[in-house]
Amino acid sequence: MPRSTNSVASRARRKKVLKLAKGYYGSKHTLYRTANEQVMRSLRYAYRDRKQLKREMRKLWITRINAAARQNDMSYSTLMHGLRLANIDINRKMLSEIAIHDPKGFATLVTKAQKALEA
Repeated sequence: MPRSTNSVASRARRKKVLKLAKGYYGSKHTLYRTANEQVMRSLRYAYRDRKQLKREMRKLWITRINAAARQNDMSYSTLMHGLRLANIDINRKMLSEIAIHDPKGFATLVTKAQKALEA
């Protein structure tokens, strides 16, 4: 019986890796072994950074809210506590957008939070 090879699948697998490595520097986009190593590393970085992006964006929103709250003589933590007491459910992303694009609207939210804290 003649020897059968799996050359079609092997070639397809290598082409897939080299296609993912397109644009890499040096031999990382031409040689299969180095390309495979770099693609595996790149996929790990991509997975990790999808998680980190969420953390960094939340940090940015909190920083923006804190800056706007301090302009209205209130700290971030007291503002968030006051909003919770006032039953105002708004996420940090939208709150930071309001702080940037609508300072008057943000000021009204701050006054509502202050009233809820006093009550």
